[in-house]
Formats: sequence, C-alpha cells, structure tokens
Amino acid sequence: MKHIVVLKGGWSAEREVSLNSGAACAKALVEAGYQVTEIDMKPGEPISVVIDALAKAKPDAVFNALHGNFGEDGRVQGLLDLMKIPYTHSGLLASAVAMDKPMAKKIFEGAGIRCAKGVTLTLAELRKGDPMQRPFVVKPAAEGSSVGVYIVTQEDNRPLSVILEKEKELLRQYLVEEYIAGREITVAVLNDRPLGVTEIRPKSGFYDYENKYTDGKTEHLCPAPLPKSQYDEVMQLALKAHKALGCRGLSRADFRFDGKDFYILEVNTQPGMTALSLSPEIAAYAGISFKMLVKELIERATYG
Repeated sequence: MKHIVVLKGGWSAEREVSLNSGAACAKALVEAGYQVTEIDMKPGEPISVVIDALAKAKPDAVFNALHGNFGEDGRVQGLLDLMKIPYTHSGLLASAVAMDKPMAKKIFEGAGIRCAKGVTLTLAELRKGDPMQRPFVVKPAAEGSSVGVYIVTQEDNRPLSVILEKEKELLRQYLVEEYIAGREITVAVLNDRPLGVTEIRPKSGFYDYENKYTDGKTEHLCPAPLPKSQYDEVMQLALKAHKALGCRGLSRADFRFDGKDFYILEVNTQPGMTALSLSPEIAAYAGISFKMLVKELIERATYG
C-alpha cells in the first residue's frame, strides 16, 4: 500500500480553501486504497517543522493541496525537489511563472494567446492616479482566488488611492489591465488533455473570493453554452497555455469572452479541490470521478 502525505493549510490568504481541498483529497485517497497522512502547514510555524514531518513520514508521494503563496508559487515544489519526494501538479518553474501574473502574461503573449492590455505598478505608483482609462482591473501580481482584486469603473468617481485604501504594502506589485466586458469562462486540463469548459455566472458582483467559496452565490454552467467552434477554440487555448508554462497534472485556465475573442486571465496550477471547485466538476462532466481524479494525480506524481 502506497503511503501518501497530503500537504494542506499553508500560510497564504487561501488557507481555509486549502484545508477543505486537503480534507476532500485525503478522504478520496483513503477510499482509493492509499495510506494517508495529513500535514497542516500552520501559520507562524517554521518550515523545519514541515521538513521534519515529511522526513518522519517517508511518503511514497505528496498530494499538494496547498493554494496561494508558498503552496503554488514554486517554493514548496523546490523543497520537495530537494527532498526527492514525488508530488502532484506542476513543478517549480511552471508553478513560479504561473503565479507571477505579469511573467505569465509575457509567456501567453509569446505563445499567441490573447491577453488584455496591462501594466505592472507598485501600490505607491497606483496611489498617484489612474494608470489607464476606466474601467480597469487591479490585482496583486502574485496571489490567487481573486484575493485583492478591484474592478475600477467609470461610475466610481473615487480616486484610486481611496479605492485601494485597504492595501498597505507600498512596494507590492500589482497588475493593472483593461476591463474586458463579457462572460467568465474556465477550462480544466489534465495531463495535456482539456477536459471541458464551464461558464461562471455570479449572482451578484464579480467572481471574487466570497462568490467562489459560498454555496449558492455562483452558477456553474457545465458544459458552457458556446457554439462548438468557440468551445473547441477555448479548449485548445487552455491546452496551449498549459503547455507554454510547462504545467503537468491538473491546471485550470480562466478567460474572459467578449462574444468574439477569448482573453486569458491566468492559469491555476493548483486548482481548488473542494465541493464547490470547478476542476472536479469539469472532470466529472468528462467522466472522471473525484476519486479517479485524485488517484490519477497521485499516480503521476514526480519531482524535478
């Protein structure tokens, strides 16, 4: 029987989501016949505690259920590479590049994938005034789950410094992009195979953290109601983005669709695995149960 460690929790703003993802994945792994040990990376705890726990457990592989900073930005991947422990999802480089939105944007543009026009600025620079004509979107250069995202509209006449008053780190990098009006589209890719397309329709506002993780706040249309030609097009764009970044295992690409063109927003190398998560839902539509999905990921775990 293979021994699997599920890494969950972590230190990012997505800790609660990761705890839920980790619990669901651990349960599925046990049901699939694996021996499972769960390790919660707790805020404020030195990394040596995690290293010692991994060394003591001596797992055959790690199911990485971490989200956000440290969990999916290449750092924990580098740690597992050094310890020579196979792990799920993308490796160090793909994880680091995908998490850095401005860098990922350059990769996408180089691969011929359409992106919204944008600029990268610090909070201090943003407080000086609008960097482009409204409406535009402001988001941290390296964060997930729509944490810290602002849609700045023409109707909102407040200065940008007031809109961003809750943000305090003056040197933090933000990506500012033109707002693309239209539909929210997402595609899951598993082992270089696009699984399907979902349209996301929040019942109010935009697809922010609350709408993502609160039951009943958002409608998921799977499969997305798109003509076959457009459905196939966005599937291939997601696969192209997955390959351009060098992803492996499971990824999820998010797009805006203006009715004519698809604009890529980002690729998630550690998609959520909760009851409300999109990737397991898309996998189920493709005939892959949650247990099958988790097993597929762990059986292809590798390092380096």
